[in-house]
Amino acid sequence: MTLHLRKQLVSILACGATCLTAEVGFSQQPIVTFSNQPSDITISRHIYGHFAEHLGRCIYDGFYVGENNTTVQHTAGVRNDVVEALRKLNIPNLRWPGGCFADTYHWKDGIGPKESRPAIVNTWWGGVTEDNSFGTHDFLDMCELLGAEPYLAGNVATGEVQELADWVQYVNHGGRSPMADLRRENGRDEPWDVKYWGVGNEAWGCGGNMTPNYYADVYRRYATFMADWNNSGGIFRIASGANSGDYNWTETLMKNIPHHLLEGVALHHYAVIDWSNKGPSTTFSEEQYFRTMKSAWHMEELVRKHSAIMDKYDPDKNVALVVDEWGGWYDVEPGTNPGFLFQQNTMRDAMIAGITLNIFNNHAARVRMANLAQTINVLQAVILTEGEKMLLTPTYHVMEMYKVHQDARLIPVEVQTGAYKFGDEEVPAVSVSASLDSLGNTHISLVNIHPTEEQRVTVNLDKTYGKVEGRVLTSGDLKDHNTFEHPDRIQPAVFNDAQLKDKMLDVRLAPFTVVVLTLHGS
Repeated sequence: MTLHLRKQLVSILACGATCLTAEVGFSQQPIVTFSNQPSDITISRHIYGHFAEHLGRCIYDGFYVGENNTTVQHTAGVRNDVVEALRKLNIPNLRWPGGCFADTYHWKDGIGPKESRPAIVNTWWGGVTEDNSFGTHDFLDMCELLGAEPYLAGNVATGEVQELADWVQYVNHGGRSPMADLRRENGRDEPWDVKYWGVGNEAWGCGGNMTPNYYADVYRRYATFMADWNNSGGIFRIASGANSGDYNWTETLMKNIPHHLLEGVALHHYAVIDWSNKGPSTTFSEEQYFRTMKSAWHMEELVRKHSAIMDKYDPDKNVALVVDEWGGWYDVEPGTNPGFLFQQNTMRDAMIAGITLNIFNNHAARVRMANLAQTINVLQAVILTEGEKMLLTPTYHVMEMYKVHQDARLIPVEVQTGAYKFGDEEVPAVSVSASLDSLGNTHISLVNIHPTEEQRVTVNLDKTYGKVEGRVLTSGDLKDHNTFEHPDRIQPAVFNDAQLKDKMLDVRLAPFTVVVLTLHGS
């Protein structure tokens, strides 16, 4: 059965009258019917989180240019233009210091006088030596500048239990204690009260090549000493989760870790064509584009199946699914260090972002946190920098458009869509999610990933709306991207192809386009 004849279920929820239903196809006029009644599920703002690893030029030359820099405007060494751009995204959280780097990072090397900090070799990413000038105080103070909650990834592969317990005490304890007193000696009186903590990273791979049974025991040991009997500090411990479709990993953790020690289970999935042949970031073929879209759409199946496993052991959904690494991954730009993972960002990446965020929105009952990899100059970055220059990528613009969904109430969606076909394979052409915000405005985000065919959608409304406003991100060519010479080639524009007629809304989606609509009451 072809996709234009079958329903592609994107939210396994009892919708009733609260559903937004989108029917999208090539052979007939697509129809959307919805009631402006939200579910009781909130789309957590933390789904729109970011990731900053000591990798390539993400931290050094990306976020941090040093306190003595005289060419780039900064606050305590952190670029002011980066802070301004990320604040405009309403960045909710930032994960640090890794990634693979986290399980070789010893936090005490990054505190105290900078001239006294030991240098370390980043064995994972390029073999470079860094001076530890960006450490715990620098990161947590930067998060305060950003208005973002920090998400610290603890070292459980090469670090001891006491090391992680001490880190928690150093940043969170407000009274007298050895670690709190050390923090004060280093210039910070009040604690930062860090809530989100990762207990290792990719324990199945660079975090120790552990088996799930072994890691579950490791997790239990570390998590026990991060909090008191009742976790009165309210920290949110996140277990190192599965690599893409490793469902046994999730099953083992949910079965073997007592849930009073567990607040979240991670999942990592990248939209990769082939790990041994990832393809270029800007000169890709249509086949490579299709493969990327197929991998991006695979997130829907992964979230659904991992959630179903979690439901077996946690039917009340107390434990969150945390997709703390996602995004596109291609070959590095020619002439750059292969260990720095620097790649450009085209309209293809905008499609990945739009699809993925819609999937997370639609599964907000279980997915309550996610982190795009990575924020600056690495993988699917939202920002690129070069000396004094900075640019915003198409992915940045999608996340800025989608911020209207943050902490809004989910309107569950059920989508019938036509297919984007390549050869004998096909994927859904259209992705949709919707929400109702605290001011009573309804937001609908739509993505047409088809590279050549327009989609037209008719929305039958349950009442008369006074106004529809829209924004669109598109370009003349799927390979288009922003450069330092032309930083504004791709940016959001006013969308005028949504027309209200009584209780009907007609929407035209051009090829490879992201649109966010806002419906205001009568």
